[in-house]
Amino acid sequence: MFQVLASVWALLLGMILIMIGNGMQATLMGVRGAMEGFGTLELSIITSGYFLGFLVGSRIAPELIRRVGHVRVFAALASFISAGLIAFPILTDPISWTLIRVILGFCLSGVYVTAESWLNNAATNQTRGMVLSVYMVAQMMGLIAAQGLMNLGEASGFFLFVIPSILVSLSFAPILLSITPTPASDTTKPMSLIQLYHKSPLASVGTLLLGGAFAAQFGMASVYGAAAGLSVAQITGFVAAIFTGSLVCQIPVGWLSDRMDRRLLILALAAIGTGATAVGFVVGAQYETLLVLAFVVGGVANPLYALFIAYTNDYLEVDDMAAASGGLVFAYGVGAVVGPMATGQVMELTGPKGFWLFLVVVFTAITLYAGWRMTRRPGVPVDETGSYLGVLPTSTAVAVEAAQEWYVEQAEEAAEEEGEA
Repeated sequence: MFQVLASVWALLLGMILIMIGNGMQATLMGVRGAMEGFGTLELSIITSGYFLGFLVGSRIAPELIRRVGHVRVFAALASFISAGLIAFPILTDPISWTLIRVILGFCLSGVYVTAESWLNNAATNQTRGMVLSVYMVAQMMGLIAAQGLMNLGEASGFFLFVIPSILVSLSFAPILLSITPTPASDTTKPMSLIQLYHKSPLASVGTLLLGGAFAAQFGMASVYGAAAGLSVAQITGFVAAIFTGSLVCQIPVGWLSDRMDRRLLILALAAIGTGATAVGFVVGAQYETLLVLAFVVGGVANPLYALFIAYTNDYLEVDDMAAASGGLVFAYGVGAVVGPMATGQVMELTGPKGFWLFLVVVFTAITLYAGWRMTRRPGVPVDETGSYLGVLPTSTAVAVEAAQEWYVEQAEEAAEEEGEA
């Protein structure tokens, strides 16, 4: 294990620093935007700009890497990210912030694609599963740590914008100085949404809806906190609780996923999400309660993403898995672009509680659709299902396909051992 981590420590350290910077700027948008007098709808459009850039960048970045190489792509995107983070407190108008967020989303997706390509090339068949797991944990730890750093300065000044810029700049040093560039791994052309729907209607619809829920949590939680009158410390605690729940609940959900009907688990998690968000809508901004609800909502939303991918695999041939995962990533991205704008519109009409109301609608829709789909066709027997892959919504298609590759290798090794026995 230590040998494996020693070979990728620079990537993991770099990704933690990048995620800290990304997590800080995401929370800062809601807090500083409220101070600048931006409306909820304006902030929701700014948030959606990030996910639009991320969606476009994740599809273009592999081609950029193939044409000019890892190092040049890294260096170019790093300069744009650092400049964008510093520009926020200077260009304080909604249009500028939206454009900057689109650029940041595009650049960060390119960074993730590049890092995940490197990570996949550094891993072997035996270590890929562990490397991916550590990578996912590093991402979440970075997002959680970002919330703590938010309390080191005032959101009204420059300091909190300078920190993520410095961290993102520093993140590239260990990566570029210690890793030999390797050819970018090709990503498979994703399935069309129609093809994906025919393969797995529940996963297609559920992933699309879940994208909206995740984007609302990631981008609009700080907007909600500012609108509800929470202090900066309370807002960062609220956001940190969401990501902590995501990190903690991956293991138990993965364990259950391999031992029961996945449709029933999807139904149960979505129902828990519905109940928790309904409580949030009713109780309002009681901070201690909000922390518990944030932990629960984060704890069901992120594992649901990995669960939808695992459930889709149960109905696919091995050759179709990579394309299907690419389609799911795209569907998730579409939902993530729409989600913040829909949340902002609901909050404009109903006040801060509209944040919870949007999430109630999304989780209820997933619950009802999962229940209906259970009546349409029989489930796959538990002993015939594949392994749960703990990928996160912040990962690109490169990491998802790497996880798929690991899954296929594990299945093939198990089949060989069974044949020899």
